[in-house]
Amino acid sequence: MITMNAVFSFAILVGILSFIFLVAAIGTDFWYFTDASKLEKLANRTDSLSSHSGLWRTCQCNTCVPLLNPFKLERQNASMSHQQVLNMHSAFVVLLPLSLTVMILGGVTGFISILAKAYFLLLFTGVLFLFGALVTLAGLSVYIAHSAAAFKEVMSLLRNESLRGILSIRFGWSLAFAWLSLAAEVLPLSLPSTHLSPPPPATRPWGSRQLV
Repeated sequence: MITMNAVFSFAILVGILSFIFLVAAIGTDFWYFTDASKLEKLANRTDSLSSHSGLWRTCQCNTCVPLLNPFKLERQNASMSHQQVLNMHSAFVVLLPLSLTVMILGGVTGFISILAKAYFLLLFTGVLFLFGALVTLAGLSVYIAHSAAAFKEVMSLLRNESLRGILSIRFGWSLAFAWLSLAAEVLPLSLPSTHLSPPPPATRPWGSRQLV
């Protein structure tokens, strides 16, 4: 039988880890790398043409510029593929911070359930973390699809066919942190709820009489 104190301690630990991983992922600029090393050798360039990007900006040669706001761009003259990229960009910049917000709310309710020793509030906290995990999973899935679609869009804009084979992208450690955050969110939910024992009801002292 798993006691509530053990569940509380385990949930606090993995909740803090999940929060730290997600904050680190959202706040860093190493979600994916654009490798242009082959282009540098081909063009005999001494400066670096490779870049790395996050959710909010892209960096090259120690210089970072913010990404375009997908909510403010004009889409009337954009192609269907470009509009799809913008829609996915709009989706993941909302989903991932939303997951962080749900995680904070779950931490608050979990803390209250510890103080009140409320079994059903603990279950509600688990529901919040489950919802946050689903939002995180949706955000990561949309981001990966967006990265592939954006790279395909850039390749289609290159007129020189020879340049399409010398540029490549790879995902970075910021995305790995986001996946670790997701794993930490799901980990407490792996505990079978049927093995959780709610606190026993209060009993009257031995020998006390029931008042009519």
